[in-house]
Amino acid sequence: MATITKKELIDRIAEQHQLQRMVVKHIVQSFLDAIIEELSQGNRLEFRDFGVFECRTRAARKAQNPKTLAKVNVPPKRTVKFKVGRVMKTRMRELPPAIDEATGLAVEAAARRRPRAAVRGATR
Repeated sequence: MATITKKELIDRIAEQHQLQRMVVKHIVQSFLDAIIEELSQGNRLEFRDFGVFECRTRAARKAQNPKTLAKVNVPPKRTVKFKVGRVMKTRMRELPPAIDEATGLAVEAAARRRPRAAVRGATR
């Protein structure tokens, strides 16, 4: 699975529509800035068939420092929630399965996930 950057998307769009890269870059950045501005004001953004962005506030809670075991107060926090739209959900279901490079065989979704300890590099 590859990581696509904003620059690569801008280049694709510019080439696809025969537009100057700087024009596309300005439009894409303006679009992203508008999304950030609306979410910072607490507004809900709905893009039909793509998805919905919503601001959520996480409640304050008590947590524990795993190293010292000291109790810590975590203040309330604003986050953004994204709910996938119909077209994106359908397209995600149509994706081909991941292929194991070593064996060339399809890898099941559950097998693709590493155990939590392996992700952290810790052993239990």
